[in-house]
Amino acid sequence: MSASTPVTSAPFRQFIVKAHGRCNLACRYCYLYEGPDRSWLDRPAGASSEVLERTADRIAEHARTHGLGALSLVLHGGEPLLAGADTLARFTESVRDRVPRSCTVHAVVQTNATLLNAHRLTVLARQDIRVGISLDGGLPSHNALRVARGGGPSWPAAVRGARLLADHFPDSYAGILTVVDPATPPVEVYESLLALRPPVLDLLLPHGNWSAPPPYLRLGPEEADTPRDAPTPYGDWLCAVFDRWWRGPRRETRVRLFEECMALLMGLPAVTEALGLAPFDAVVVETDGSIEQVDSLKSAYDGAAWTGLDVHRNSFDEALRHPGVMARQAGAAALATRCRACPLLTVCGGGNYAHRYRAGQGFSHPSVYCVDLQRFIRHVSLRLAAAAPGRPPAGRTVSGGDTP
Repeated sequence: MSASTPVTSAPFRQFIVKAHGRCNLACRYCYLYEGPDRSWLDRPAGASSEVLERTADRIAEHARTHGLGALSLVLHGGEPLLAGADTLARFTESVRDRVPRSCTVHAVVQTNATLLNAHRLTVLARQDIRVGISLDGGLPSHNALRVARGGGPSWPAAVRGARLLADHFPDSYAGILTVVDPATPPVEVYESLLALRPPVLDLLLPHGNWSAPPPYLRLGPEEADTPRDAPTPYGDWLCAVFDRWWRGPRRETRVRLFEECMALLMGLPAVTEALGLAPFDAVVVETDGSIEQVDSLKSAYDGAAWTGLDVHRNSFDEALRHPGVMARQAGAAALATRCRACPLLTVCGGGNYAHRYRAGQGFSHPSVYCVDLQRFIRHVSLRLAAAAPGRPPAGRTVSGGDTP
C-alpha cells in the first residue's frame, strides 16, 4: 500500500467500466436514465480507446500497489455490447496484460441479452469473459416494462439470447440479475428464471430512499415513525422465494442474497452491497474516464456519485480518499444510531447505502427497507435454527419471533 493511502482503506477489487453509456432499451422504471441524475447526457456514448487504455493502466497500477491476487472487471453500461464484443475483448486483454502475473482478472459483461448472438458469445468466450444477464423474470409478462427504444417488447430478443447462452455457452453463463417486484408472484418468477438455467441468481431491491420511496412501502414522515407492524411487501416476496429455494428437491441454482444472508447469520464473511459490514470495494469508470462511486447512488440525487476524479489525472488510490468512498468503508461507524443498536446489525449492515438517503440529511439513516430486511433476515434465521437445533434465531431476544 502506498504511503499516501490511509491504512484503514480497503483497496478496490471490483472495477465497473462503462464501455458504453447508452442503452438500446427504454425500461420504464430505469433509475439511471429516468432518475434524478442527468450526468449521462454530458458524456460520450462510448468509451474511447484512449480512455480504455488509460483505465487498464490505472487498474494495473492499483493491483500492483495493493498486491491484489484477484480482481473483478465488470463491463457495464448502458448496454455494453453496443460498444462491440471485439472492443470488450481487447480491453479485457489489455487489463490482463498489464496487471501482475499473480493477479487473476475475473471478467464479466452485464447485458440485457437482446444483442447476444453466436458470434458475440464466441468472441467473449475466447477472452474468458463471462456473461450476466438482466431480466425481470422468465416470462414475457414479467418483462412488460422492459421495452425497446421504439416501444416494442424486448422479451423475444432477450429470451433468445438467454437460451443461446444457456444451451451453447454454459461455461460463460454468469447468471441472472432480477429486481424484486412485489406485484409479481414470487414463486412463479423464481421458477420461470430457473427455466433459463442460470448458475446464480441475484435478487436486488429496487433503488429508492426516504425522499423517493420505492412502490408499495408505507412510510411515516421520519423513519423512526415507520410502523414496526407496517406491511413488508419486499420482505414477504423474498421470504416466499427463499422457502421455495430452501425446500427445493435439490439446489437448483445459487441465490447470492440467500447465501450471503446465511453466511452472515453464521458469523462467516460475506462481501455484498446489500447486507453486512464488509468494506465496499467497487469503483466505476465512466465513458469519459471519470472515476465515480457506484451507480446506485445516482438514484438519490443528481451528482451523488461524482468524485471530481478521472483516470487521466488521478489514481484509484486517490478515489479511496474521497469522503463518499471512505463513508462506504467506515462500517458501523457510518450508520444511524438506531442501526448500531439493532441486534441484526452485523447481518443487515444498514442495507444498501443508497437506500439510506433523505434529502437535506444525507445517508445517515436506516435503509428505507428496514422493516423488510428485518422480516427477511429473521425468516432466514428461523429456517437455519430449525435445521440446526440449539441455534437461537437472530434477534429473538428483541423481537420474540419472525416479525419486524
